[in-house]
Amino acid sequence: MKIIVAVVGKARHPSVGPAARDYEGRAAHYWPLEIHEVREESGRGASPDQVRDKEGARLIAVAGTRAHVVACDPGGTVMTSERFAMWLQREREDGRDVSFVIGGAHGLSAAVRAASRTRISLAPWTLSHELARLVLAEQLYRAGTIIRGEPYHK
Repeated sequence: MKIIVAVVGKARHPSVGPAARDYEGRAAHYWPLEIHEVREESGRGASPDQVRDKEGARLIAVAGTRAHVVACDPGGTVMTSERFAMWLQREREDGRDVSFVIGGAHGLSAAVRAASRTRISLAPWTLSHELARLVLAEQLYRAGTIIRGEPYHK
C-alpha cells in the first residue's frame, strides 16, 4: 500500500509550505508516501469550469489507475482522527493504494468527483490547497501515531 497526495500547485507560502513538507516527512515514517504537485491552470481567459477540468485531468493522471481515489472536499464525510486512522489501516490491510486529491482555487472537477470512491472533509470550511495539504499531512502523521499507539495523539 502506498499513499499518494495529488494536489494542484506547490506549497509556496513561507510558513505553510515548510510545515506541510515537515508533516509529509513525518507521515512517510508510517506510510509509503508520494506527493504529486500538478500545474495550476491560468485563469486568464478561462472560466472556472475550464480551469477545474484541466486541473482535474492532471490530478486524475497522477492519482493512479488502481488506487482508491479520495476527494478532499468540504462536503465529504467528516471523520475523527481515530476513525480516519482505522480506515487507513483497513485500506493498508486490504493492500490498496490510496490517492488523496486536493483541488486548486476553483475546487475539484466533475471528473475528479466521478473518479473518487470516497469524499472526505478536512474541515467544514473551504481551505486553500496549501492549508488542505498541511491538514492532510498532519492527519496522515497522526494516523500513524494512533495505529502504533505512540504518544503524539492525545
